[in-house]
Amino acid sequence: MGRYRPPAPRSAPYITPEGAKSLREELQQLWKVERPAVTAAVHEAAKNGDRSENGDYIYGKRRLREIDRRVRYLSKRLDEVTIVDRLPADKDKVFFGAWVTLEDDNGEELRYRIVGADEINPAEKKISIDSPLAKQLLGKRLDDQVLLTIEGKQTSYIIVEVIYELP
Repeated sequence: MGRYRPPAPRSAPYITPEGAKSLREELQQLWKVERPAVTAAVHEAAKNGDRSENGDYIYGKRRLREIDRRVRYLSKRLDEVTIVDRLPADKDKVFFGAWVTLEDDNGEELRYRIVGADEINPAEKKISIDSPLAKQLLGKRLDDQVLLTIEGKQTSYIIVEVIYELP
């Protein structure tokens, strides 16, 4: 049996202005602050002689590779994403960047924001545009019904609020 794994499907190339700003800040932090500090630490560790048993040197080089890998990814990703900074004409319809409030039959509410793959954060209720829930919500209108299957149970929700934040 081989180790081949097919490539993961490409995520949607969309990002909110806040998400793009966050990625740019991370890139800036890695390139201008962290990388020079780690490079200086590796340089100092290299002066200590035998590098094969020098933990500071070995782990510093490893950290540099991690930083360089992330910098390459961020640079490439920022070039290929589309920043969605316009509000849709029809604000009662669910599109990218919307905060959607759903209500079930018992009156319990769920609130999610549809964002790009680089901005997913379950703690902040931000879900990917590629997620099954977002795919069901996209294009729906206020007061539309959505059927979700969670843990084998099918639950009916109604869209009670669609809000877009100004970029």
